[in-house]
Amino acid sequence: MKPTVITKSCKLPDGREIIIETGKLARQADGSVVLRMGNTMLLATVVSAQDAKEGTDFLPLSVDYQEKFASTGKVPGGFLKRESKLSDYEVLISRLVDRAIRPLFPNDYHADTQVMIYLISGDEGALPDALAAFAASAALSISDIPFQGPISEVRVARVDGKFVINPSMADKNRADIDLIVAASIENILMVEGEMKEVSEEEMLEALKIAHEAIIEQCKVQIEFADAVGRKEKRVYNHEDNDETLRVELWSKFYDQVYAAAAQLIKNKKLRSEALSKPLDEYLESLPEDTTVNKSLVKRYYKEIVKKAARNLSLNENVRLDGRKTREIRTIWSEVDYLPSTHGSAIFTRGETQSLTTVTLGTKLDEQMIDGAMISGSSKFILHYNFPGFSTGEVKPNRGPGRREVGHGNLAFRALKQVLPPDEKNPYTIRIVSDILESNGSSSMATVCAGSLALMDAGLPVKGLVSGIAMGMISDSETGKYAILSDILGDEDHLGDMDFKVTGTEQGITACQMDLKVDGLTYEVLKEALLQAREGRLHILNEMKKTIAVPRADLKPHTPRAETVIIEKEMIGAIIGPGGKVVQDIQNTTGATVVIEEVNNKGVVNVFANTKEVMDAALRRIRGIVAVPEVGEVYDGKVKSIMPFGAFVEFMPGKDGLLHISEIKWERLETMEGVLEVGEEIKVKLIEVDKKTGKFRLSRKVLLPRPPKKETTAAE
Repeated sequence: MKPTVITKSCKLPDGREIIIETGKLARQADGSVVLRMGNTMLLATVVSAQDAKEGTDFLPLSVDYQEKFASTGKVPGGFLKRESKLSDYEVLISRLVDRAIRPLFPNDYHADTQVMIYLISGDEGALPDALAAFAASAALSISDIPFQGPISEVRVARVDGKFVINPSMADKNRADIDLIVAASIENILMVEGEMKEVSEEEMLEALKIAHEAIIEQCKVQIEFADAVGRKEKRVYNHEDNDETLRVELWSKFYDQVYAAAAQLIKNKKLRSEALSKPLDEYLESLPEDTTVNKSLVKRYYKEIVKKAARNLSLNENVRLDGRKTREIRTIWSEVDYLPSTHGSAIFTRGETQSLTTVTLGTKLDEQMIDGAMISGSSKFILHYNFPGFSTGEVKPNRGPGRREVGHGNLAFRALKQVLPPDEKNPYTIRIVSDILESNGSSSMATVCAGSLALMDAGLPVKGLVSGIAMGMISDSETGKYAILSDILGDEDHLGDMDFKVTGTEQGITACQMDLKVDGLTYEVLKEALLQAREGRLHILNEMKKTIAVPRADLKPHTPRAETVIIEKEMIGAIIGPGGKVVQDIQNTTGATVVIEEVNNKGVVNVFANTKEVMDAALRRIRGIVAVPEVGEVYDGKVKSIMPFGAFVEFMPGKDGLLHISEIKWERLETMEGVLEVGEEIKVKLIEVDKKTGKFRLSRKVLLPRPPKKETTAAE
């Protein structure tokens, strides 16, 4: 029996169509949707357990986006030849979806919930990363899971001065604004992207255009759910509550907690102890046979702490550590801290610290990328590490998690905008940020430390990049709100917004925003952006006190790099048969030589540890590609001797005939005893045969001509 398939579609501003359908695939999931745009197709499924696991007091939501290599006709690389652990790229898309949908589940819903999105057909004209959240939301909307959507995501890019929704890969790569925006019909929920030093007003314009497209996609999801037959959302009870206990605890503790918060303790550990002291004393006072539910006590106490801390900022314009809303924590930084690295920096802001290194490698160190949609290599790599000791905790070292991947990518986007273009940068650049202390904004500390380390390394970057994390506390009943600059970790947890902005003095280079509250107006968003700019520039000025411009030269132990552009036809001459020539250059000089064809030209990158090694390698290369000129004098070496003369190598790989008549002015009857194989002599190129291209050399023209012998009358 053929399935009943229900479809709906909507159009982008340029007329391209997005189609969503259900009823054909994965029908045992709670919700299943296939989304198609062009030849790109995504299968999104959602399943949620009927009951929460005992003791769970949060939403165990997992979002996995995976690209099937078959979707673009590829076979996976590696030994196993199958899709396995999610790549960093897939993790980043999973996070985009997670951050958009997570705030729209009820706070008291704690059932295991899994969203899975497969790329089952790929097309560079319709990039899937901007469609994944649309597909996930559509699947949730037709399920009985209590999701307070719909939402959608789009990419908005500015290409040649015009904004484009969901551009092709080619257009995306030319854009100076590239943002992925998630929103509901009413509000923007999430923003992630990069920009080439644009203004706050330009970024806001992009957000408005993106939201207009999202509204249409949300409307079609509502129509889609109606066409499917809107399901009643499931009834659940995942929390036990005791309102009498709640009221009692609020009455008992609110004033104590507010007073503890109002102590304005700067140290995170001491502040935490002060805020938890009333709870600790209360729990210790309970008898062993108490009937009081301690889990509920802890949950309600968290609510009290959150409310007291929020009210402190709203009522008294002061924050937990005593700062005003616009005040930045104390900053100190240092470069060249690690003597053996190519570049290093320490950046410390309050209780957050990053130790960052820069390593400059060769073309051979580029990161290989093997994905269904994206393949190739990257010569800029940034890794972010967050060990447990940075927050005084013990946790196993199991490699980077999704948070680390996301934070590293944000810093990557921020810094890549100021790097020299590839054609002027022969190096593979790897930045590693190790967070040694953390109390908010560690990703922004990575941006600042990374920027300082790049300058310490002597790379010709455009300028310093700083980053700041902004927060917001609001009260919908009173209309009060406070925008907080340089938020603490505590303020991230208790606030309504986490908005990270990076940039240079010229403009914004990257941003990441997550909203936890409805109703953020564009006016408030603009205020937050302008306040962020004020904070960014303050941080930049502090960084300038350490280093303001790139070092004039690389560190002495940094590999030197030179690039030689040659004609495409000469690539083979440098490589030689079976790589013999280039291997000989590397073996005899000690340099690393990498050759590639770019834009119909040969690009030869040479890396060496000393000037002597570099000069030796360049002499060999330039000798091979140099064009012999008639009339020029060369240092030659005799390669072979024949009865009629000698063959002399006068340039690398180029031999010419030194005829017996061109060796000396005197007439030679034989070559015996005149020259030896391996002998070095100076020769002049006197002719290039137009038909054969063979070279004729002369030695005698470089020797003094003997005087003519005078003749007598008798002769």
